[in-house]
Amino acid sequence: MTTKQKKMVWRIAAAFLMLVFIMAAEYTGLLGRIRPQFLLAVICLVPYLVIGYDILYKAARNIRNGQIFDENFLMMIATFGAFGVGEYSEAVAVMLFYQVGELFQGYAVGKSRQSISAMMDICPEYANVEMDGVLTQVDPDEVEVGTVIVIKPGERIPLDGVVVEGESMIDTAALTGESVPRRAGVGDDMISGCVNGSGTLKVRTTKEFDDSTVARILELVENAGSKKAHVENFITRFARYYTPLVTIGAVAVALVPPLVLGLCGAGSFGALFGTWVYRACTFLVISCPCALVISVPLGFFGGIGAASRIGVLVKGSNYLEAVAEMDTIVFDKTGTLTKGEFKVTDIVPVKLTKGQLLELAALGEGYSNHPIAASVRDAYGSVLDMERVQDTRELSGHGIQTVIDGKEVHLGNAKLMESLQIPFTKCKSAGTVVYVALEREFAGTIVIDDTIKEGAAQALASMKRVGVRKTVMLTGDRREAAEAVAQKLGLDEIHAELLPGDKVAKVEELLKAETGKSKLAFVGDGINDAPVLTRADIGIAMGSMGSDAAIEAADVVLMDDDVKKIASLVRIARKTLGIVKQNIVFALAVKIAVLILGATGYANMWAAVFADVGVSVLAILNSMRTLRER
Repeated sequence: MTTKQKKMVWRIAAAFLMLVFIMAAEYTGLLGRIRPQFLLAVICLVPYLVIGYDILYKAARNIRNGQIFDENFLMMIATFGAFGVGEYSEAVAVMLFYQVGELFQGYAVGKSRQSISAMMDICPEYANVEMDGVLTQVDPDEVEVGTVIVIKPGERIPLDGVVVEGESMIDTAALTGESVPRRAGVGDDMISGCVNGSGTLKVRTTKEFDDSTVARILELVENAGSKKAHVENFITRFARYYTPLVTIGAVAVALVPPLVLGLCGAGSFGALFGTWVYRACTFLVISCPCALVISVPLGFFGGIGAASRIGVLVKGSNYLEAVAEMDTIVFDKTGTLTKGEFKVTDIVPVKLTKGQLLELAALGEGYSNHPIAASVRDAYGSVLDMERVQDTRELSGHGIQTVIDGKEVHLGNAKLMESLQIPFTKCKSAGTVVYVALEREFAGTIVIDDTIKEGAAQALASMKRVGVRKTVMLTGDRREAAEAVAQKLGLDEIHAELLPGDKVAKVEELLKAETGKSKLAFVGDGINDAPVLTRADIGIAMGSMGSDAAIEAADVVLMDDDVKKIASLVRIARKTLGIVKQNIVFALAVKIAVLILGATGYANMWAAVFADVGVSVLAILNSMRTLRER
């Protein structure tokens, strides 16, 4: 509890004790003997100001700034009206219980913020740099790429990099929600924001602080609250028009019935005016939109916090709302459903030996950063003499064209061979196939296989259980390889042999097939996935191994690349949206009912307090259930 909240507790306690004393004195008739009557108003004014001076100040400040119609204004006018008709203790009670509701609201918002701000603790305060044999603590912003930093046991990793010396266990819980530490040694990538275990590590930085994982996450967390869901925008617009309308309605309740009844001979205007002013004040207290204005964003805030605890970063409540309505999910294959750890599993030469074919392929792939190229080089295993290679260029969606030892070499998929009109033997293997042509003659085939991620099949089954209707996979790989993966995972639909631009077109087709409020999500990790992530209703990127462009374009980031967490996110999102809708229906139903009762004289100030504060507290308690979602 904050210092401000503690002070509020003392104010509530003091005002409550004074109110109890006043009501007891009223009940025993002690206050009835006080003359003149305005002294009773002065006595009641003391607890009223103790508990409500800040509400009066905010209302006056907002009126001065031209922002008249808010809940502070409604409470001020309603309680002033109660004092005007002699209902002093009720005026104090209304302000007291309103502040109880505000305290409850502040506590609930604090709890929700804690669930998200826990991620803000990942920000490192310093980096250890060795200068003249002495470790010096410097600001992470000042560390240049390529600098070797020292991370002591228990320290937070300040920058992304690669381990060059040492071995330790790394606690990634703050980023990924994963409680089991992972081992890190020489050559392993280090992600900023994680905590080093018991060993000392030397890490060569690969990114500046502004581009590091921790900086990107902090920026995303800070901006998460700015993107509102459709429901939140509706409530904001609703409150803008609702408050002036109910204020005008209260004035009508105070003036119109006494005038009409007075003209009809049912009594004098003066005698009726006090009764209807009291009803108008009751009407104002009931009409405060607190329950809606706070419980709806609080529900979404809690949902985003629950997601962050399992290592899923949602960039705004609008995306959480979209996840709740998702019924189709589209996956990129490599790095998303499969590990992206390629290994050469077969070499089928034509006119060359296996060694010659593999050497040719390794030289041709020598400049490529693609995982398939790396697997070919790893299979070759020897140092490559890249001086033998000239004029290498990548043919998008097809492969590579290069010159090795003065001879033209092509490496790529079947489309490449067909476009060059080179006769070749199609390989029926389920793996990724690289066809090699030397001097425009087919030289052989290299088969590379990728392994399916552990838990991918379980993840897809979980998505079906939470209501995802259709699972789709897009890949640039061969149909045989795609079908093998689809069969193992139980995918509903696959589209293979796609060029990068084809993925966007295919997602466009799938989006057109969506009906009603149904949403489509795309899950990817590569830089070529960024356009698709942007085009989909919900873009979900891999945060650990994903590219910067993919993470930037995405709406949701899986911090540990675990696709199993998508089903958990859907559960959290649907529970959150369900709670938000419950709050809206409950708050509006109670308020409308009590507004009618208040205007007709069947509900007094105490019923108004329940309709305002009671409904707010119940709605806030309901919203806090999102925080307990696991």
